[in-house]
Order: sequence, then structure tokens, then C-alpha cells
Amino acid sequence: MENFKLNRRAVIGGSLAQGLLALASSGRAQSPPTDFIPQKDTCSMDADGTAHVTRLMPVPGTISPEAQKFISIPGPSGPPPLLAVQRAHTDAFRIRRAAEAKKLFPVNVTGKMIGGVRCDVITPLNIPPANKNHVLINVHGGGFVTDSGSLVEGIPIAYLTRNTVVSVYYRLAPEHPFPEAVDDTVSVYRELLKNHKPQDVGLFGTSAGAILTGEVAVALRERKLPLPAALGIFSGTGDMSMPGDTQALYTIWGFSGYLVPPSKRHHRDPYVDGHNPKEPVLSPIYADLRGFPPSLFVTSTRDLLLSGTSILHRAMLRAGNRAEIVVFEALPHAFWYNYHLPETREALNIMAQFFEREVGQHNATMKSGLPL
Repeated sequence: MENFKLNRRAVIGGSLAQGLLALASSGRAQSPPTDFIPQKDTCSMDADGTAHVTRLMPVPGTISPEAQKFISIPGPSGPPPLLAVQRAHTDAFRIRRAAEAKKLFPVNVTGKMIGGVRCDVITPLNIPPANKNHVLINVHGGGFVTDSGSLVEGIPIAYLTRNTVVSVYYRLAPEHPFPEAVDDTVSVYRELLKNHKPQDVGLFGTSAGAILTGEVAVALRERKLPLPAALGIFSGTGDMSMPGDTQALYTIWGFSGYLVPPSKRHHRDPYVDGHNPKEPVLSPIYADLRGFPPSLFVTSTRDLLLSGTSILHRAMLRAGNRAEIVVFEALPHAFWYNYHLPETREALNIMAQFFEREVGQHNATMKSGLPL
């Protein structure tokens, strides 16, 4: 069995951390497995609650063999390269992975300007008559500074739902910080409303796209536009003012790779730029979320945005909305970009079934962006 030694500086509440550590230690003492590997478990606490933690993390048997192999691949050890190099790498990945997607999920892809914004229109080879007016808007991942997900996210969902997907190439930071990505997505949505009813439209994204999905929904409310039928928030956050707990533990590869622990001091984010990070559109947890459409949240237990995803999910629940969350075991951020994993097939089917269930329901309770 392979093991990975975890040594992370994490900011977590002292009492909660101590309780979980005691629970874990108790469980091991009562029923140690026969192949138990001795571990050096340490946890010291600073006065402010900062935890210094060392753990050995066995590869879990609770995930598929493919996933076990996947999480054992080490991430890069050095700091992130310059932005131009990141974009070149991300573009190469996106093109390669989109080609793979088209082989697995045959669709047609056509470039088009919608509302003055460059988009890809992804069309299933066969669209059932009941779906002919449905459209799902995808906003890609990439940390708001690169494009890691155009087509990679949209192709499988178009194929599985047999709905048209419009993938939006919104403008990227730092050249185009907030709110330009929001404005681009709203422009596409507004143009699509000329030929589609809001209850026939869904909005979804992964990572930065998941964050943008929540932001766009709040922006639509502020601009008195009708909200879409459903939101898919796949590993995101609703609070740009502070990092979630899991950002101190994980990189985008899970445990491996280069980690920059969150700082206690506010840093300048290229997307947030000079805006107040608690603006309701920028951080939807500070907005009035009442009357928002059904939402699906997807994350995983080694996702650096696990905390952010769960926090926004709870905010939706507090607002009285219908929101569900699915948390996968042991996998890292946006693992569904990797089509060879059985867990990816499961995640994509969950996402597709959600949109099939929610989009096109003509008994929608919202005629405008305000709760009735």
C-alpha cells in the first residue's frame, strides 16, 4: 500500500480540530485493521487556532482502482509558472481533452457570437422534440485567468442530456477583472432569452465557472432579469473575501503539488482586482438568495474548494431554496475532467440527470428575478 505523508499548515478551529483528532484516534484504538500501518500523528495548536498537523494518508480502498492510481500521480513541485506559460499549457490541455471528449461523446460544435461574446454552440447529434428549446449555458474553469474547460465541460453534458450547450468564452483576468466575466455571461443569457424561456435555460460551470455561475445568478437578480431554471455549481465558492478551510490542506491535485497556504493578510486577487470582495455579486453568500432556482453542488473530499462549495450550498438552504450536494470520496478538484475514471462517469450522469429533471419544467415558480 502506498502512503502519502501530509504536513500542512491549516487554519482551523481548535476545539473542532481536537475533537476530530480525538475521534480518529479513538476509532483506530478500538478496531485497528489487520494491516494497520503505524502512523506518526501529530497536532499542535497555536493560540489563534492555527494547527500544525502531520498525517500519513493511505490510498483509500473506497474508490475505484483507476481513481487510486489517479490520486497517486504526483503534482508539480515548483511554484506556478508565469501566466503566459500557464495559458499555453492550459490551452494545450483543453484542446487535447476536448478532442478526447468528442470521441467519447459525439456532438457537433459550431463557433458563434452571441450577445457580442464568442461562444461555442455544442449540439447533440439527435435532439428529442421535447428538448428542442432547451439550452444550457456553460462557463468554464481556469481560475478566471486561463481557459481549462471550454468544451471539456460542455461536450459530455450536451451528449448526456441531449440538450444544446452554449460554452461562453468570457474575458479573462488580469486584463479583464471582475465584473467583465459576469457581464459577458449576462450578455449571452440576455440574448438567448430572445428565443428561449427562462425555464428552458440552465447555467453551470466548474471551478472558476462554478463561482461565476453563482455570481451571474445574483447579477441577473440585480438587473431584474428572470432567473434560469437550474444552477450547476461544480466545485466553487460563494465567498471571495476569505479562503475556505480546505484551501489550507489541498492543491488542485489533492495532497500533492505545490501549496500556497492562505495568508491571514488580504492579498490582491487578479480577478477581484480593487473591488470589495464582499460585494453581493462577487460573493453571493452576502446576497439575498431567496427564490433562487434549484441548484446542484458537486465536490470531493480532496477538493481545495470543498469548503467553499459546502458553504455556498448551506447559504442556499438557509435561503429556503432547493439545493443538493454530492461529495465524492478522496478525489481532487474537478476530477470529472478525467474521463477514464468510473467516478467521472457517475458524476457526469448525476449532473445530466439534474438538468434533465429541472430544465423545461413549465410550472416554474419565478416569472422574474424576484421571489414570488
